[in-house]
Amino acid sequence: MADGGGGGDGVMPDPTVRNLLEQESLKWVFVGGKGGVGKTTCSSILSILLASARQSVLVISTDPAHNLSDAFQQRFTKFPTLVRGFNNLYAMEIDPKVENDDFANEGMEGFLSELTNAIPGVDEAMSFAEMLKLVQTMDYSVVVFDTAPTGHTLRLLQFPATLEKGLEKMMALKNKFGGLLNQATRLFGLGDELNEDAMLGRLEGMKDVIEQVNKQFKDPDLTTFVCVCIPEFLSLYETERLVQELAKFEIDAHNIIINQVLFDEEAVESKLLKARIKMQQKYIDQFHMLYDDFNITKLPLLPEEVCGVQALQNFSRHFLTPYKAALKRGTVEEVEQRVSLLKSALQEAESELDRLRKGKQVA
Repeated sequence: MADGGGGGDGVMPDPTVRNLLEQESLKWVFVGGKGGVGKTTCSSILSILLASARQSVLVISTDPAHNLSDAFQQRFTKFPTLVRGFNNLYAMEIDPKVENDDFANEGMEGFLSELTNAIPGVDEAMSFAEMLKLVQTMDYSVVVFDTAPTGHTLRLLQFPATLEKGLEKMMALKNKFGGLLNQATRLFGLGDELNEDAMLGRLEGMKDVIEQVNKQFKDPDLTTFVCVCIPEFLSLYETERLVQELAKFEIDAHNIIINQVLFDEEAVESKLLKARIKMQQKYIDQFHMLYDDFNITKLPLLPEEVCGVQALQNFSRHFLTPYKAALKRGTVEEVEQRVSLLKSALQEAESELDRLRKGKQVA
């Protein structure tokens, strides 16, 4: 289990994300979890909150679905773009599968496809290395990754090993064929652009970048992973798997965001919703039991999507202050509201019954 936020001494960790805003040394924030749990909304809001505490923030989507543009309602590309309404928050969307343009220009595409087939994941590794190189030259205070579903995220962390394999394969080829490759490239008039030393240099350079970044990823002062989930069995299971994997990679994780929560205090009359609240509570209790040293933030299920900067900013208050239901069950106000809702429901049902009776008479 990754180290958490101080639950061992009997003090419950703060159920908000304030710890992330207060950690001034933080450089990389990964936001991950199962598909469809609200990662993009959470990473967008975290980046907005960080922008109020840090000098400059970059939020990057490495998910081919690219929901960042939908969340902010602004078109983003593979180059950092200033988010409308901010002067220090930038966003970019990269597709790990289609980032090989640079290589194509260097006459390497044939070689690359060979290498890609030989070592699964090397194309993603290279594009990720290029992207990290770019990000490092830009010098943002903190970078938030809105990552693709869990498996992809963990693959990013295995990239140094993947590239190591690629380099070993290339060295083996070099030793096997000696100067044959160089002679062939000169024979076909390709000059030095397919020179194997240049290729090896390129791969070595990328490996260095990724190893340097991975060293930072394993430093809890610089990097943390925020797990987003919903209070259901599959999501609990996926989160546990993710936390175990992160511990294996020595990546710090001590924040869990439970999204789409129905709160028991709400004045709910629906039997379906009441059953759902009961089911959710069972899993929320399990989250608290498993991760008693984590900062666990619960977010309410909303009747509408959170889209656009204004909606994201409005919703961000639940990240800093635990959600409280507007009306507490059993109070005079709540019972009054329930009576008024039941009256209007009764009126609707009576008028519907009237319509049906009249329709029957006409027939």
